Amino acid sequence: MANFKVKVPIAQNTPTIQVDGTDAGALPLGENRFSLVVIDDSGNESAEVVLVVKVVDTDKPTAVLNVVNGAGAVLSANVPFGSPFILSGAGSVDKAPGKIKEYRFTLLDRAVG
Repeated sequence: MANFKVKVPIAQNTPTIQVDGTDAGALPLGENRFSLVVIDDSGNESAEVVLVVKVVDTDKPTAVLNVVNGAGAVLSANVPFGSPFILSGAGSVDKAPGKIKEYRFTLLDRAVG
């Protein structure tokens, strides 16, 4: 479980992280951007990838666009306000024989749009 701070990476050696909110509380309604950079066992960094997670008010109609569940199945990127969710970098790969040794998840500033 992790409470993210804007633009402060959380580095770990496992590919998934449960997002509980921010250091200030729940993620705000609307679009929130997360990024992932992976580092292989030679110290090489990947290019950054960005995922927009839309936190929605479940009391109103919501347009749905297509994060992962505990079993790894891909879910919609819409999550209820205040609910934890799992980001996954498990699909990240390195050219053999290299192996990824770190997954750096970052909450970015709010998405525009």
